[in-house]
Amino acid sequence: MLIETLKSLFNRDLNKLKVEIESYQNENQLWAIDKNISNSGGNLCLHLIGNINTYIGAEIGKTGYVRNRPLEFSLKDIPKSELIGKIEETIIVVNNTLDLLSEEDLNAIYPQIVFEKQMTTGFFFVHLSTHLAYHLGQINYHRRLLDL
Repeated sequence: MLIETLKSLFNRDLNKLKVEIESYQNENQLWAIDKNISNSGGNLCLHLIGNINTYIGAEIGKTGYVRNRPLEFSLKDIPKSELIGKIEETIIVVNNTLDLLSEEDLNAIYPQIVFEKQMTTGFFFVHLSTHLAYHLGQINYHRRLLDL
């Protein structure tokens, strides 16, 4: 049951991420920062893609993805169409990986220590889903504030 819940949440929020990125009227504003807004919508999108592809795709799905976290926050001016393509690829990675798992797999200890202690794969995937939702809200707010 948790696998289907996770698939539903990741698909919902990654598709919403795609809509948010598509909704920027001025593509340059994807990369805008202002006053106390230190992360652009584009950089938060790259961060989410990197995070999910690392912890779900590479670690569990064995996709071979190699993360460069500093670039997630330093790259700029990637075309909106390229970001959307990366989101669509991430949706496929999440679904393919979750399709490989059993409920028993979710109860197993996640292979990496991420928060300084062991946790189950299921717990960590729930965290990744809430992390996605958190930054998705930031992107929505960024777009509404700065995409003028």
